[in-house]
Amino acid sequence: MKQYQSNEIRNISLLGSSGSGKTTLVEAILNESGVIKRKGTVEGQNTVSDYFPVEKEYGYSVFSTIIQTQWNDKKLTFIDCPGSDDFIGGVVTSLNVTDTALILLNTQYGVEVGTGNHFRYAENHNKPVIFVANHLDHEKVDFDRTLEQVKDTFGNKVVVIQYPVNPGLDFNAIIDILQMKMIKYNPGGGKPEVLDIPADQKAKADALHDALIEAAAEHDEALMEKFFDEGVLTSEEILAGIRAGVASCGMYPLVTVCGLQNMGVGCLMEFVGNVTPSVNEAPKPVTKSNEEIAPDASAPTSIFVFKTSIEPHIGEVSYFKVMSGTLKVGDDLTNINRGSRERIAQIFAVAGQICTNVDMLVAGDIGATVKLKETRTGDTLNVRGCEYDFKAIEFPASKYRRAIKAVSESDDEKLSEVLTRMREEDPTWIVEQSKELRQMIVHGQGEFHLRTLKWRLENNDKIPIEFSEPKIPYRETITKAARSDYRHKKQSGGAGQFGEVHMIIEPYVEGAPVPETYRFGGQEFKISVRDTQEIELEWGGKIIFINSIVGGSIDARFLPAILKGVMDRMEQGPLTGSYARDVRVIVYDGKMHPVDSNEISFRLAGRNAFAQAFKEAGPKLLEPIYDVVVLAPSDRLGDVMSDMQGRRGVIMGMSSEKGFEKLSAKVPLKELSNYSTALSSLSGGRASFSMKFASYELVPMDIQEKLLKEYEETKKEED
Repeated sequence: MKQYQSNEIRNISLLGSSGSGKTTLVEAILNESGVIKRKGTVEGQNTVSDYFPVEKEYGYSVFSTIIQTQWNDKKLTFIDCPGSDDFIGGVVTSLNVTDTALILLNTQYGVEVGTGNHFRYAENHNKPVIFVANHLDHEKVDFDRTLEQVKDTFGNKVVVIQYPVNPGLDFNAIIDILQMKMIKYNPGGGKPEVLDIPADQKAKADALHDALIEAAAEHDEALMEKFFDEGVLTSEEILAGIRAGVASCGMYPLVTVCGLQNMGVGCLMEFVGNVTPSVNEAPKPVTKSNEEIAPDASAPTSIFVFKTSIEPHIGEVSYFKVMSGTLKVGDDLTNINRGSRERIAQIFAVAGQICTNVDMLVAGDIGATVKLKETRTGDTLNVRGCEYDFKAIEFPASKYRRAIKAVSESDDEKLSEVLTRMREEDPTWIVEQSKELRQMIVHGQGEFHLRTLKWRLENNDKIPIEFSEPKIPYRETITKAARSDYRHKKQSGGAGQFGEVHMIIEPYVEGAPVPETYRFGGQEFKISVRDTQEIELEWGGKIIFINSIVGGSIDARFLPAILKGVMDRMEQGPLTGSYARDVRVIVYDGKMHPVDSNEISFRLAGRNAFAQAFKEAGPKLLEPIYDVVVLAPSDRLGDVMSDMQGRRGVIMGMSSEKGFEKLSAKVPLKELSNYSTALSSLSGGRASFSMKFASYELVPMDIQEKLLKEYEETKKEED
């Protein structure tokens, strides 16, 4: 591959729902541009982009794949992204290093939930969008309906550049509105004939051409004036207007292809090369200090590693974008995030698993290298004297979790190592060693997401594992005040242990004053606050620890030990062993022994006094509640709502968003364990959702009683 300059480079994210044909289109692009001589197929497990064993096993894309090719003296870098929402990490990563989004539409189904999701991510990253209508040769194709849905969903910015003449099994021709020509293909693609538009299509084409001219003129003042004066624009002028409209995100062109038959693919690449912004025309990347860095090939060299992968037969491969300067083989760079030095021994241009050695890459280009010692995903590497540090990629929150353990305990250490490595490949996998739940928990985007993780562990790394439903991180609290006395006394020959603690506990409410007196069982207890400690708990909420001891009944040096004892029980609540929160503890009296009292005595006395009072203070369980947002087709909304209410969900609102119904609800985490699977089944795979922690709320009494019984049974088994 020849050396390209920044103004000749186009970086494009290839997006679309599962089944929209991205992998097949990539094969057609590589075949059309001469990178491969024969197209592979998903069914044949021989495609350039889906080359990992797990992708061949399941028949869908799991990882984003970099595809680079040359067309009309331009370097086109496509990043083929997985279509499933379970692998959204690949989409987010791609949009962080590309400048345009190509969104494929499956014209059998029109606008799908995945279409809307990918569009929103592109919109949030301020990326221009081009829609590509695919599957035009399918017997169930409905291009007109798809076009109508696209315009209804994404508005009047959608402008038709091409449309099919005869969509369906006999598809072989496209009307190009820009050129005002019909492009006709032989079966199997190849070089097309460029013909005049047939008489029966002329009126439709003319109307669309007029609409295109108006849309193009809107984005260039000079063109607008000429259009008003003369009423016409040349093809070159229209193209300039499209380019301006695309760059400003003021126009969403719609073009057509048939990836399977290799029809319209060359036209697509030509269009992309002509209208998408080059890397030096796109918005500049921004550092953590909000400094914009121009992609200048003569500036100091800086690269950003956006993806790490363990490749079959190669090992660890680091994919990067040259943010500034010119990267050359043999360059020594400093990892600004880790302080380590790295030598760039090789540089590759990439087309899936096809790697081609190159000597250098300029600013804005994307490439790969191997054998970086300490560099990880999200790191910035700079030439000496350069201090750029680019922002890490932000990924969406996880929405599926499972407890994971190796079938054999001997594999525990290996499992931890492999999971750490795998997270480098996919940062949306989050591994948590939960001290609270005493489980290793892996978080992901959905059932399919974790299913692929399990397959890779068992087949690639030979570690049999078990998934189970994780425990719920409940919280314990109290609803009323209570008092307790506890004496710890132990005598065993020599020095003994003695500590006595009198304690009052009550719910902590922000801003609530400490009462001067409390009444329990007809007895009054006066409180005189000597000292107050307010502790923010790691797991949320607070504990307020008040010293109200008068007369020296307990030496001040023992109060920290009492607090430690209380914290022991806060970390393992009396009800279910869950963390406790939002409690005010008042130590108002007690006793000590001149010889036998020590820190351990008062720690045990404090712990047991707190546990005793907690059980008398109207103890309640709190459960985590999540804000859940579901996007579903209108015909499935009723089923989705019914299911949500069956999960103890509280519907907070409904609205319409880009052709889909948006449902907002608050749902207990306990009820969301298998929600991604259930929602997919309810909607035929056409709905998606997101979830975010909202708050802790009281558990209904019937559920609390059930949980208490389960905990008691567990304790009996352990004893």
